[in-house]
Amino acid sequence: MLKENFKVAVPEFPDRKTSITAYGAVKNVYDDDTGRINARVINEAIKSMSSQGGGTVVIPQGVWMTSPIRLLSGVRLYLERGAVLKFTKNKKDYPLVITNYEGQECIRTVSPISADGAENIAISGYGVIDGSGDLWRPVKQFKLTERQWDALLKKSDYVIETKEGGIWFPSESAYLGNKANIQGKTHDILPQAADYYDFYRPVMVEIKNCSNVLLEQATFMNSPAWNIHPIFCKNLTVRDITVSNPYYAQNGDGIDVESCHNVEIYNSTFETGDDAICIKSGKNAEARTFEDPCENLYIHDCIVNEGHGGFVIGSEMSRDVKNILVENCTFAGTDVGIRIKSAMGRGGVVEDITIRNINMIDIKNEAVILTMGYVLNLLDKNETIAQVDESDVPYFKNILIEQIECNGCDTAVKIEPISGRENTISDITIKDSVFAANKENVINGENIVII
Repeated sequence: MLKENFKVAVPEFPDRKTSITAYGAVKNVYDDDTGRINARVINEAIKSMSSQGGGTVVIPQGVWMTSPIRLLSGVRLYLERGAVLKFTKNKKDYPLVITNYEGQECIRTVSPISADGAENIAISGYGVIDGSGDLWRPVKQFKLTERQWDALLKKSDYVIETKEGGIWFPSESAYLGNKANIQGKTHDILPQAADYYDFYRPVMVEIKNCSNVLLEQATFMNSPAWNIHPIFCKNLTVRDITVSNPYYAQNGDGIDVESCHNVEIYNSTFETGDDAICIKSGKNAEARTFEDPCENLYIHDCIVNEGHGGFVIGSEMSRDVKNILVENCTFAGTDVGIRIKSAMGRGGVVEDITIRNINMIDIKNEAVILTMGYVLNLLDKNETIAQVDESDVPYFKNILIEQIECNGCDTAVKIEPISGRENTISDITIKDSVFAANKENVINGENIVII
């Protein structure tokens, strides 16, 4: 069992400490120029602290506008209670880059907070990080009241009509980018992409190729796309944080842990516009060109209020997801409780997963769903689910789900392997669980046991 020998290295920091006010930071002034001043100040403080061997950079009480900042080795960014780090949105400050999003390399703008190749880093304290996501995100009409929708139309009249109603965009470049959906993996595409700048909204916190990472206590909110995205990291601890996005926040995931090793997430609260706690591992054949599974994760004692899914694996899981224990969590009002999703074309294996002692209430759709039929919305014109060879076939196996108590859901359990390939979902056990559901279970697969 994972828990018996599980240990994550948590970073430690010297007593050395400095405040951003010592470098000339300006609080409670809300414009782009102040954001640039504060970004320069904060980055200077981080660089100085890292060069001295590490320590703490303090964000005092107050609202501090800033453009992007970058964490470096040995530095803890500490937000005092009452501190708000509020990110600007300005094309000059957020250049387009090639990064990783939704399992593949693609164009995005730089993230408000990033780290790459750093070790022993942290974001902590009881302050707030606000990504100003409302300036970036499209909004679907059916998720709003009539009054909320009318208020958006006064800010911008860029709308695409769909069968579900309109999709509102905050700017012309976001609107045109959505229609063109230009993605690319080389810098050759960047000049063309610049015409659709707002379409490439960033992940708020991107932590890449880092080791010994700690996120604790702070509130992470209002992200342009995903909220927190650790990718290719080792020894990640997330504890006592709050992640908050409105229900209508498009792609407003809470935390997406991708191809990471040795992760503990606990005592945290999520309320998001998409999946809350999500595990990923790259998408399709490109991701499978190198081996880097997401493995050894312990997730416990978390609460999820609203959002698409409470605990989710996939659909990007092509480099494998394995050895995960999830326990002692509560999901209230999510669209789905536990969801493991994939599709033909992904390849990869999800295996050795234990999920236990989960309390759910008012789940809108399935309490538990394992599906190989996941397809992104029709706006993602680049999605590919066709099989080329056997390596394109994904598998779920050796999954134990037990002690689930769900008071209210549409369907308790739905298991959907690839049509004609029952063995793509196998050796699944659901036991000692109680569901109050409106519909009968839908169960397919190989060696599925529900007791």
